[in-house]
Amino acid sequence: MDITEENLKILSNYLRQTLDPNPDVRRPSEKFLESVEANKNYPLLLLNLINQQSDDLTIKVAGAVTFKNYVKRNWPLTDDGVDKIHPEDREQIKELIVNIMLVSPPAVQKQLSDAINIIGKSDFPRKWPNLLSNMISKFQTGDFHVINGVLHTAHSIFKRYRYEFKSQELWEEIKFVLDEFTKPFTELFTATVGLITTHAANPQALKVIYSSLLLILKVFYSLNFQDLPEFFEDNIKLWMDLKHQLLIADVKGLESDSESEPGIIEELKAQIIANVQLYAQKYDEEFRPYLPGFVTDIWNLLVTTGLQTKYDAMVSGALQYLSTVAQRDHYKYLFENPEVLSGICENVIIPNIHFREMDEELFEDNPEEYIRRDIEGSDIETRRRAACDLVKILAIHFDEQVSKIFSQYVQRMLEEYRASEDKWRQKDTALYIVTCLAERGSTNKHGVTKTCSMVNLADFANMSIFPELAKDANTSPVIKADCIKYIIKFRSVLPPEMLQQSLPALIQHCSAKATVVHTYAALALEKLMIVRCNDVLIINKTILTPLAPNLLKGLFGIFDFPGSEENEYVMKAIMRSFSILDDAVLPFLGGMLPVLTQKLIAASKNPKKPHFNHYLFETLVLCIKIVCARNPGNVSSFEEALFPVFQVILQQDVQEFVPYVMQLLSMMLEFHPDISGPYLGLYPCLLSPGIWERTGNIKGLCRLIRSYIKKANEAQFKDQIKLPAILGIFQKLISMKSNDHEGFTLVQTMMIYCPHELLEPYIKQIFLLLFQRLTSSKTTKYIKCLLVFFCFFILRYGATEFIELVDSIQPMMFGMILEKLFIPDTQKIDGVMERKIAATGLSKLLCEGKQLKDGQYANQWQVVLNILANLVELPVDDSTHPEDHYVDVDSIGGYEGYHSELVYVGQAQENPIKGLVNASWCTQLAGRLSGNQLDQLKLHFLV
Repeated sequence: MDITEENLKILSNYLRQTLDPNPDVRRPSEKFLESVEANKNYPLLLLNLINQQSDDLTIKVAGAVTFKNYVKRNWPLTDDGVDKIHPEDREQIKELIVNIMLVSPPAVQKQLSDAINIIGKSDFPRKWPNLLSNMISKFQTGDFHVINGVLHTAHSIFKRYRYEFKSQELWEEIKFVLDEFTKPFTELFTATVGLITTHAANPQALKVIYSSLLLILKVFYSLNFQDLPEFFEDNIKLWMDLKHQLLIADVKGLESDSESEPGIIEELKAQIIANVQLYAQKYDEEFRPYLPGFVTDIWNLLVTTGLQTKYDAMVSGALQYLSTVAQRDHYKYLFENPEVLSGICENVIIPNIHFREMDEELFEDNPEEYIRRDIEGSDIETRRRAACDLVKILAIHFDEQVSKIFSQYVQRMLEEYRASEDKWRQKDTALYIVTCLAERGSTNKHGVTKTCSMVNLADFANMSIFPELAKDANTSPVIKADCIKYIIKFRSVLPPEMLQQSLPALIQHCSAKATVVHTYAALALEKLMIVRCNDVLIINKTILTPLAPNLLKGLFGIFDFPGSEENEYVMKAIMRSFSILDDAVLPFLGGMLPVLTQKLIAASKNPKKPHFNHYLFETLVLCIKIVCARNPGNVSSFEEALFPVFQVILQQDVQEFVPYVMQLLSMMLEFHPDISGPYLGLYPCLLSPGIWERTGNIKGLCRLIRSYIKKANEAQFKDQIKLPAILGIFQKLISMKSNDHEGFTLVQTMMIYCPHELLEPYIKQIFLLLFQRLTSSKTTKYIKCLLVFFCFFILRYGATEFIELVDSIQPMMFGMILEKLFIPDTQKIDGVMERKIAATGLSKLLCEGKQLKDGQYANQWQVVLNILANLVELPVDDSTHPEDHYVDVDSIGGYEGYHSELVYVGQAQENPIKGLVNASWCTQLAGRLSGNQLDQLKLHFLV
């Protein structure tokens, strides 16, 4: 593919067609461009097109996006080492791309900068050592369009230093960068700050200058993240003085006109605060002389900054900085003055905790986002969260003073609310302050677990929480949500009786129109159902049953509210309610099962809420188990209701739902005494290779196939089960590192339930496949599974038969697997049942293996005895094989649905060695084992 005007024109036309809204035009062009990707000069042709002196920006941007995607797909070598880009093209790309990027329009520059970042991840610095020197040379141009392009690229490349794990390779790369980059970078920073005065009257020039400064400060953050570089330590005064200058500067012309979107000045100050916060956290000793000055700067910034959303990142960072400083004992003096403490509480914390109009808009217009921030912890960079963190830290050092200061404000705000419910914002702030003051430690599972002794949570709840929840559910919705949140947060420390008494009020609030309120009510109900006191659930079946009619009506009623049709918190509360009520839910299932089925039908058309979907399937599982526990025959009623939906899901291949359907089908089949008609009709579909290609299906499919095997009679094994197909599935599974254990479980189930005469012709083939995988890929997990399988085979079919079979594959092979597998790796076997199988299998091998007792392996008898003695007496060996450290990529190929275990389905309870263990083996080995070894072995025989 030559770089000619004609080819450039052809490429331009194809790029134009890829933008066409008509798929009949667009798709052929996209496919053509994909088909020529492997051609030599193709990426260079794209770069030349981008670099043409053409006014058609649309084509340039399309070309830049195509080039970036080409680099993303092809630049890293494939796992088998295939290079999809010609070596000459690689070198030419690296030679041209920086210069083309720097002279391109901003929209193109952004795409090419991202492409450079992708190339840099693979090649920089070892395969692209001149990238940095090329970029640095552009600092001298004085053209800020070019300089900003360089800085943007540097930011893209260096940003990964913020999150990569420390390694020798990373240190070497950072050192290479620091040696070349820091001096000219610092000179650029100094010169750019100097230009502010020169261009003070030119807002357009200032905007470009401040854009450069913002990028410089972002790069500075990345270069300092892993450790404090020597150059920056030597020049710390210069950097901190200039940051101080920028932080206190008042540049009116560049402030954002928007109430919500930050401008360049707001972003710059937020980044300065992030940089000094980094130094305060990680380089305290070096930063100590500058810390008090920045405390003053940031304090002044906080008390003069408005409540508009555009300042949120800056204010949040400022509050986090004060929290970092307040945490250190040697900075206590900065805060211990009562006037300072009072000023922080009144002028900084309370204004930033206050519920703003934009918070109210979020509460009403985007309740999902509000809930994520308020309950799920995605508020980590919000003003409220940062202010709350500062309260907690100040309370640790100045508990009595802070509590006294805030108690006055809390009391006053609550009185204002009592006087007029229009002052609900005051109560919201009061509740938030009390929550911050009281919390000293918490977990996601239990809520707050450690509290401040100066706050009586139960008394406060009686005075300010429960009276509010006794009112109409639709009044003061924000306060209602706050009060329910109080119960959620402090559920582990409030008296159990109080939580039990709150149930009717919470159920009442399921009818609230506000999405946040009825969601919090459902969440609170669900959380209270898992609270334990002295390891006993405080809300049990006895307590919940009288409330069941209102509870279930309230929870299911929430689905009728717009926006809550697929409310995951509600579905989780329903699931938890069913679990506790158990058979007490039976009178209500007639009305609720159709609703759940309709929810499943709707969700299967567009599975957009993964948590809702999971809890929906868990709830269906509970319905089936509760009903069928009394009469397994009732499973047919569920099959009539659910099979049509399952059929659609399987036919339309709804990836997210197929693993769930497999688990439900296996559970329902297990309630049958045999395989009924509909299941026989489904079975051939389960054997098709396509359905096994998706890794998310495998675990559910394996369980379902095992359910068929357990229920099949001899005639079905002959006609329907199709043993060769099962063997094909087994072969596929053991070839996959991620699912080889499923293959062992499948063949073990076959050996238990399939008539031996039918399986016997395939057994040698099974062993051959196992040894082939052992030769090609020997991981610790596979070897453990293999050894347990050998021992299970011995228990099932005999020790002599096992040795004969192994030696029929290769003469004296049993001796080899003793030496290469059993001796080094038996001790690695873990899991109670796995160790039982291994111990009892080895015992049978010693007691009944003719070749070991008086045959060609008699000299190995003592070796096997030592293996058994070590297994029962010594701890598990947790060392691993080298191949474990390679990433398993045999199933990676883009997005695939994943398997989510349905907890309430549970694992089918079975004992694979029941009836196979002979206690006389212990007697035969008694004289050869020590007393402790024999006692441990006897424990394994208790099956």
